Amino acid sequence: MTAHNTRKPRFIEMNQLVSFLVKDETLPYFEIGIFAPVHSENIGTLWRSAYQLGAAGIFIIGRNVRGQSSDTAKTRQQIPLRQYETWENFLAHRPLGARIVAVEFGGEPLAGFNHPQEAVYLLGSEANGLPAYIIEQCDHLVSIEAVRYLSYNVAVSGSLVLYHRQFIQAQPNTKSR
Repeated sequence: MTAHNTRKPRFIEMNQLVSFLVKDETLPYFEIGIFAPVHSENIGTLWRSAYQLGAAGIFIIGRNVRGQSSDTAKTRQQIPLRQYETWENFLAHRPLGARIVAVEFGGEPLAGFNHPQEAVYLLGSEANGLPAYIIEQCDHLVSIEAVRYLSYNVAVSGSLVLYHRQFIQAQPNTKSR
């Protein structure tokens, strides 16, 4: 019989967390979000993947969301979900220094993409993708290769991008931009 761990989880204040992150210059910062999401289940699934793959948070632009039935891991207690009313509101409040990486058709293949150290990944709506005016304002445009159909589910797309980021970041001799 093994002893049960009775330690209580340690919680820290947000300003303590920010101080820690600023001191540790080796820790990359990244978030991922969806522009005009249609299905709340995709938000919950992306939220869980983002947490599992080390994202600082997720965001949505153009839609208000409450709880997520697909968030069975209670990810909302681990990393934040930020909601922005408009693209302009997002731009005004995005993390300083973070490069915006659009994930959409017609971009650089993800397999060869060198992820920025600080990044905000932006996925398009399930129905319409990302509008051209938004893509033009992004720092990078990447596309996810496929064997058959060109379009993945939005939560799957985000999960693939974050997995690729973590895989590339973990490789020796590979540096972020």
